[in-house]
Order: sequence, then C-alpha cells, then structure tokens
Amino acid sequence: MTRPIARRRSRALFDLCAGFVYSQVLAACVRLDLFGILAQGPQALDVLAGRLRLDREAAASLLEAAADLRLVARRGEARYGLGVLGAALIGNQGIAAMVEHHAMLYADLRDPVALLRGETTGRALAAFWPYAADDQPATLNEESVAAYSRLMTSSQPMVAAEILDAYPLRRHRCLLDVGGGEGAFLEAVAGAIPGLDLKLFDLPAVAERAKNRFAGLGYANRLETYGGDFFRDTLPFGADVISLVRILHDHDDDGVLTLLRAVRQALAPGGTLLMAEPMAGTRGAEASGNAYFGLYLLAMGQGRPRTPQRIDQLVSAAGFVKSRLLPTNNPLLARVLAARAP
Repeated sequence: MTRPIARRRSRALFDLCAGFVYSQVLAACVRLDLFGILAQGPQALDVLAGRLRLDREAAASLLEAAADLRLVARRGEARYGLGVLGAALIGNQGIAAMVEHHAMLYADLRDPVALLRGETTGRALAAFWPYAADDQPATLNEESVAAYSRLMTSSQPMVAAEILDAYPLRRHRCLLDVGGGEGAFLEAVAGAIPGLDLKLFDLPAVAERAKNRFAGLGYANRLETYGGDFFRDTLPFGADVISLVRILHDHDDDGVLTLLRAVRQALAPGGTLLMAEPMAGTRGAEASGNAYFGLYLLAMGQGRPRTPQRIDQLVSAAGFVKSRLLPTNNPLLARVLAARAP
C-alpha cells in the first residue's frame, strides 16, 4: 500500500538531483534559438541538426531531453515541434533573458557550502547588481547599470500585467514608481491609463535611461524622472499612489524600513502604497520563496524573501495602515499588497 508513496518520493528526490540538468537543457534550447526555429513548424531531426549547428547525435540528445521536459513535442519518428512549455517562450523575451541570466547564479552556487559560509569571492551576481555592494550607488555610471537595467526591462511587462489586473490605478491622479528602472512598468501603465500623471525615481544613471527610453516611445510628456538614492535622498512629493515593484526583496529589513518611511513621507495623506513581487509562503509555489529566492539573494549579497505577513509588519512599523493582499492571476510571478497612508 505504501509503494505508490515511495515511488512519488523517489521521483521527487531524483528531480531535486537532476534539476540543474533540466535547467541546462532549457538554457541550451534558448541559446540555440530552438523555440524560434520550431515556431516555423515541426521539422525533421536532420534539418534541425543543421540549423542548430550540432551533429545528429548531439541534436537528438537535446531534442529527446527537451521532449521529456515538454519543451518540444515529438511529431512522428525523428520529427519535432513545439511543446507546451517551449511555446510559452515564443515572443517572451523576459523569460529567455532570465534563463540566460541564471548562468551567473549557477556559477555562484558551484560550492553552496562556501556560499553559505561567506567564503566565496568574486560572486557573479553581486557584480551584476553593482548597487548591492556599492556604498554610493548614486554615483554608478551608465555603463555600470546598463546590463541589469535591460534585464529588468525585459522581464517587467509580465509583472506589470499582474499589477494592472489586481489594482484599479484609474482611481488615482499621479503615480510615482520608486526604483522604477527604465520605466517598463510605467510604460504599461501609460498605455492602459492615458490620464494618469507618471513619475519615476531611481539611481541617476538609471533614471536618465528611463527618460531617454520614454522619449523614444513618444511618451516624453507623460513622465517626470528623478535621480537619487532612495536610502539617502528625499523622494519627490505629489503622488497619491507610490509603487515598489520587485524592490523590497532586494534589501534587508533595516533598508526596507528606511525606504518605507521615506515613501510614507512622500505620499499624500490617504494615499496608497502598492508593493508587488514574488513572496515567500505562496501556496503552490513554496519552493520559489526560501529555496530559490533565498539562495539567489544570498548570492546577490543582500535581501531576503518575505511572506505577506512579514511585509505587513514592516509596513505598519513605517506608519501605514495595515496592508491588504490582492489576488493575482499568477502569484508565483507576483503578489500585490496595498497599504494606505493615514
């Protein structure tokens, strides 16, 4: 009677051991543009081997592995098409960019015990997010912020859609996005809510990139940009809603409390604080909290995953009215908390 349970647990343990290999199959598919090639229709193994510039045996190994992972689908003998998971990546540059980005995380996790003990040096993730280790992040130049700004811009639209579905921003007159990067979230807001005034605050070099990007999109008259360090500089006044999109989990508790108090000072009385990010304790996505984000942020050098309850404690300590958790379509991607200023 216990045999099915033992089998399930054996499979689960094997998947833990094999997870890195699975992720590398996905990385190979992305780097070889396999999904883009198969978007043109199912193709024979020999044709795919040539297009991937792999010998037939190597191509077969990759395609069979990808088929078992539902990234591609077998379409007859030695013929392959898109699988259900591979199809999800078509046209989604954010996911592809994150897949490529994870090579840095895997390098930092090469010796997990050394990482946990703080014995590793030259961490790839810490170098990628320079503001995490820089005592004066506001002095970073455009070259230093370009790579991570591009990554966040490519992945932000997925989160923006979750926020727009979860919260009625139309009820507000002015939105300030703190740590808004190149303005990808505000770009989505601008398209959805034409009458909303938009402000963005980020490091000076990042804010300048946002300003130039919005000008290129034809939204120059919709956005005011402000450069500074939100731990040291005063945030701009005038907004009745302030958003923190994928910001809190990048920082330790003391820094988060400092930021939340700065937001409280900048927010109009009765205004709304909107927080969106993946959170620990999400039902059905527990492993993404402390297991994935916990180790990712450890490698990054700061930050921690938090439950909605822990965020609410910090929000209350900063002077806000108790927050409320809003339902989202994909809580693995982002959960949304809203709190009100007195």
